[in-house]
Order: sequence, then C-alpha cells, then structure tokens
Amino acid sequence: MTGLDKMINQILDEANSSASQILEDARASAEKIMSEAREAANSLQKDWEKKSDADVQNYKERVASSVDLKRRTSILEAKQEIISSIVEKAYTAFTQKSGEEYFQVIREMLKKFVLPQDGEIFFSKKDLDQMPGGFEKEIQEIAASAGGSLKLSREPKNLDGGFVLVYGGVEENCSFKALFASRKDELQDQVQKVLFS
Repeated sequence: MTGLDKMINQILDEANSSASQILEDARASAEKIMSEAREAANSLQKDWEKKSDADVQNYKERVASSVDLKRRTSILEAKQEIISSIVEKAYTAFTQKSGEEYFQVIREMLKKFVLPQDGEIFFSKKDLDQMPGGFEKEIQEIAASAGGSLKLSREPKNLDGGFVLVYGGVEENCSFKALFASRKDELQDQVQKVLFS
C-alpha cells in the first residue's frame, strides 16, 4: 500500500467514523425529540381528558339541576291545581246549601256585615222565592242589634247566593262569589297547610 492509499484509507476511516458519530447523534436527537413529543401528546391528552371529564360533570350537574327545577315546578303546579280544585269544590258545596242550612249561613253573614246605618238588602230571585216565613223580621232584628235598619228589597239581584247591602247608595257585595274571591288567597293558604304541611 502506498502512502497515498494510506491517506485515502485514513480519510475514509475518519469520514466513516465521523458519519457514524453524526448518525448516532442524529438518532439520539431524534429519539429525544420523539420522546418529548410523546410526553407532550400524553400531557395534552390528559389535559383534554380532564377538561372533557369536567365538561361532562358540568353538563350532568346542569341537567340534574334542570330536571330538579322541572320536577319542583311540576309538583308546585300539581299542588296549586289540587288547592284550586278543593277551593272550587268548597265554593260549589257552599252555593248548593238550601233550606234552613242556607238561611242560617245568611243570618251569620248578616251579623258580620250589617252596619249601624239605614240600608237596603237585596237577594237573588231564588232566595226571595225560598225565603222562610218571618225571615224579613229576623233581618230587621239583626240590623237593629247592630244599631241600624235594613229594608228587604223585592227587586232581585243576579247572585249565586248571599246578598247585597246598600247603604247611602254604596253597595257592599256579600255574595258567595265575592266573599270567596276576596278570601281566595287565605283559603288557598289554609288548604295548603292542611294538605301539605
């Protein structure tokens, strides 16, 4: 082997050795980059999984809250319906009283609503036709006990029960409908306490 061949071989050996080192460094660098990329991808995946789990949990909570609100609203509506139905049935039962029982209710109402003034009392045609004998005198006695007087009008009013008092041109509607309407909230509260407390 000549000196030139030795030099060429030495240059080739050094080039091969250098190329091997460069390849090994490149492989190590590529492996490091791939490892870092895998770690970053795993970290991103874990972050997305956490976010996804949190989003799912938030959605479940919102759905549960919405369902609970709808359930409570439905229960409240059902309770209101039951209460209204009971008040309506009580009103119907009250308006269907007849005979002595009905006129006893009228007596009690008169004691409560009569004023110590001169006035006039109006009834429905049905009540005027069914009025027991001597009831007009009872009306006058009740009014007198309060310090006033009442004249029974023969002109019927369109009422479902009860009466209308007129004092000095001012009407006080004491019909069953007006009384129930004025005390509707109180009646509903009482029914609710009895049923749902």
